[in-house]
Formats: sequence, C-alpha cells, structure tokens
Amino acid sequence: MSPGNPATAHSRTALAVAPPTLSKSLVLFLAFCCGAVVANLYYAQPIVELIAPSIGLSTAHASLIVSLTQFGYALGLLFLVPLADLLENRRLLVGFTLAAALCLAAAAFSQTPPLFLVCSLLIGLTSVAVQILVPLAAHMAPEESRGRVVGNIMSGLLLGILLSRPLASTLAEAFGWRGVFYSAAALMALMALVMGFLLPRRLPAHRASYGALIASVFTLARKYAVLRERALYQGLLFASFSSFWTIAPIELVRQHGFSQTEVAIFALVGAVGAIAAPIAGRLADSGHSTRSTAFALLLAPLALLAGSLPGGGWTWMVVTAVLLDFAVQLNMVLGQREVYALDPNIRARLNAVYMTSIFAGGALGSLIASPLYEYIGWASFACLSALPPAGAMLMFILRPRGFANG
Repeated sequence: MSPGNPATAHSRTALAVAPPTLSKSLVLFLAFCCGAVVANLYYAQPIVELIAPSIGLSTAHASLIVSLTQFGYALGLLFLVPLADLLENRRLLVGFTLAAALCLAAAAFSQTPPLFLVCSLLIGLTSVAVQILVPLAAHMAPEESRGRVVGNIMSGLLLGILLSRPLASTLAEAFGWRGVFYSAAALMALMALVMGFLLPRRLPAHRASYGALIASVFTLARKYAVLRERALYQGLLFASFSSFWTIAPIELVRQHGFSQTEVAIFALVGAVGAIAAPIAGRLADSGHSTRSTAFALLLAPLALLAGSLPGGGWTWMVVTAVLLDFAVQLNMVLGQREVYALDPNIRARLNAVYMTSIFAGGALGSLIASPLYEYIGWASFACLSALPPAGAMLMFILRPRGFANG
C-alpha cells in the first residue's frame, strides 16, 4: 500500500487521534519505567566521593559527573524528545532505552576521567526516553482525568529520582560503585524488551523535516507565555534542588561521619516528598494551580534556609530534604498539567521546552555546587541555594495575572 493511499492516511490518523485504553496496570508499568529510566541521572550523586578518586578525578571537579549527565539530558530533551512528534513512539522508547543500557555499561568499565565523563554525558542524552513516556501517557488519558494520570506516572518518575540515591548508596556499599552502573545497565536492557511487548504503537500525525521540527520548538517557546513562565519557575527550583542533592551526601559523610548506608537512609527519608506528585495532579484537575504554585515557590526557599540553621546537626538537613523535594515535585506536576493543555498535538515538543529548561537549571546548579561548597561551607551554601527559588516566587507574584483563577 503506497504512502499516498487514503487507507494508509486514515490508519495514521487513527493511530494519532484515537489513543488506546490506558489501564491501571499500564499506568503502573509506565510509572515504573519513568522511575527506572530517570534514576540513571542520579545514581552518581551520593557516590561521587567513591567514583572521583577511583577514576582519578579531583574532589573540586567531582560535581562534573552530575552536571554533565544533566547537560546531556538537557541536550536530549531539546534535540531528541521532539522526535516523538515525528516518529513512531514505541520504537523510539525501545531504542533510547537500549542505548542507555550500553552507556551505563561503558561507565562501569571506565578507568579514566575523560571516558567516564563522556559516558556521563551520554547517559543523560539517552535517558530522555522518560520524557517520551510521560507525553505518551497524557495522550492516552482522557481529558477529565489527565492531571491525575500524569500525576500518578510522575510519582513514579519522582520516586525514581529520589530512590535512586539510597539505592545507589546501598549497592555501592555491597558491590562497589561499578556494581551500581552494571545493575542499571541490566535493568535498562530488560525493560527495553518488556516495552517492546507491552507498549502500544503511536505514530504522530505531524509531518515535517527534522530541522523544521527543532525550529518549531523555539517557536513554541516564543509563542506561549505560560510555557516560558512554567519552565523558568521550575528551572530555578531545580537548580537549587540539584545543588542540594549534589552536596548533601558529601556534607553528611565529611562532617557527620555518615556511611553510605546512612546516606541511603537520609535519601530515603527525603523521598517522602514524592507524595506531592499525585496531590498536585488532583489540585490541578480541581482548578487550584495558582495557589498551589505560590505555596510550592514559597516552600522551597524556606526549606533551604532551614538547612542552614545552626544546631541540631544533620536534623535540619532532613527537614530541608523532605520540604524541598515536596515543593519541587508539586510545582513540576502543576506546570506539566498547564503545559500539556496548550496543544494536545504537540505535547512532546512542549515537554521538550519545559524539561530542557528544568534540567539546564539543574545542570548549572550541580556544576557550581562543589567549588562553591568547598569555598564557603555548608551553611552559606544552603543560604545561597535559597536565592533561585526565592527569585521564582518574586517573579510569580509580579506577573500580570496575579492570583486570579485558582
């Protein structure tokens, strides 16, 4: 049957317009996949003190491991995720997941800083599969429950972010840091196989060249004020979030004598903040996005300031971890709900703009974290980290729409 055949055109339209049923079991699977893939970006965070000396990287440059992974992810978001509006989605997901498995395995084999850092960049680049999964789920979900579905799947993604740290610490204690990357590579390979069997096909209706597709991403950023605002708010929050989680394990090991197992427990407590994701989805569906956003943007800087308080040892760091994670997850899902509502036919590209800004902020935050911490110490570092979310709150208050409509 030729590409110009009406029957073929009708088939493509059906695939693009009539989404398959999104069962509870498929939602759970998508949530697991999101968490497992995004965890690749964060396994290194709590174990940089183990990785750096093993490959000959100085402690002052250890945060490069984290920042390059996030820069790679940001590049993938901008240049690879938009392909989900052009190519069949299941094939993309399986391909990127297999590529991530290869990059993780290569990182485990690495013996020198240049090779490991290149692998770190590529791990971030290939882990963008997660940002094809989330818009796919939004496409499949009915409008009246889209916020709830995205919130539930995002809870899996966010649990992956938060649980990756205790998991990495625990595995590193038992098998060394290389065992963490070997295990992640095996999981990605297995998951790619299951994806190929369980995920539905989705061929987008959009037809354009790759160059035109990428150019349209920048056009979207200029066109939609809501997209720019939400990307900026979350990018600023994520800069502080990434800075905190890059340095907190180092501070706990150096100043409080924590073992890797104890660092894992600390990160596990911080994972309580993931409960914000389903809550955010329900708040958005109920029309409370504006007030909920204000709460999240206020909570983040207060949480970081709490971490700088004297006395109490590491207790205030636990408070910061839980409240900061809650604020970041809450604001992320609220923003995604608004961004996805702009145009259902281009969600992958909308998501690319939104998430690129977020992880660019995260990469910059982690990049400056180590040298800043080494120079000014923990208390001053926590105070300075409160400035980006405080700036986001100020911009939110001063925006023309104010607090109307929710």
